[in-house]
Amino acid sequence: MSNDDDQYGGAGGYGEVGGTGQTRTRLPDPPADPYGPVRRTPRTSRSLITVVGVVVLLIAAIAFANSTPDTPSDPASDKPPTDSSTAASGTNPVTGKSAGIPKGFAQDEQGAQSAAANFAVALGSDGMFKKNSRHALVDGIYTPDVAARIKGPQDEAYSADFLAKLGLDANGNAPQGSTFVTRTVPIGTRVESYTPTTAKIAVWYTGLIGMSGPQSTDPVRTLWKTWTFELIWIGEGWRVLDDTQQDGPAPVPGDVPVSTSDDMSKAIKEFGGFTYAR
Repeated sequence: MSNDDDQYGGAGGYGEVGGTGQTRTRLPDPPADPYGPVRRTPRTSRSLITVVGVVVLLIAAIAFANSTPDTPSDPASDKPPTDSSTAASGTNPVTGKSAGIPKGFAQDEQGAQSAAANFAVALGSDGMFKKNSRHALVDGIYTPDVAARIKGPQDEAYSADFLAKLGLDANGNAPQGSTFVTRTVPIGTRVESYTPTTAKIAVWYTGLIGMSGPQSTDPVRTLWKTWTFELIWIGEGWRVLDDTQQDGPAPVPGDVPVSTSDDMSKAIKEFGGFTYAR
């Protein structure tokens, strides 16, 4: 949540295979502007990178300001994952929710992974761009003391000027006829450390961000990141003590034709999300 050269592997969209003198492979040209002539041509996707970077830096800054000592490590969990350790377990997902966040994950490694994946989904949703829903999400995901500390700085960060850069009004609403898209889609999870009361879980995800609509200047684009959560077991569930993000791993962009603004808006409205569980 890229400049054409950056996205397609260098000037002209070429990527080199092997060393000097080996075959050069022509990667697909950047897709044509999907939203037609209404988009201001002088504006490049670097502005979108800046906006998305602000969102990521916001999360990182809040996490840094509220960082806690490293979570105790379970040596047994430091082993590299195997196919079986990352496969679906067949365990039924939870059915309970609070403030739109799935609740009731087990107090074990799988439960911690499922909790982290669903926290990433919630924190990457459009609810974070509206004050009341953002506070509810933060209260339901972070420990009480961390939530109390970060809500004020978040409210300042999600200012009217910042929201305007995303095409939203001061209340986080998209213009009439447009759909603001922001979704986190977990690809997999990794246990960095685990004890019965603490866990550090990395969530590899792809995301969508942008504005879908006839007047959009920032079409919906994808990003790939890893979101790492430090969790603690409180009461009957997992809560977040700290979280950080980093770019990648990212695949080579595919050659699927770009969808129209109308198709993208319909897809966002018609395709609901999942509760993620191992």
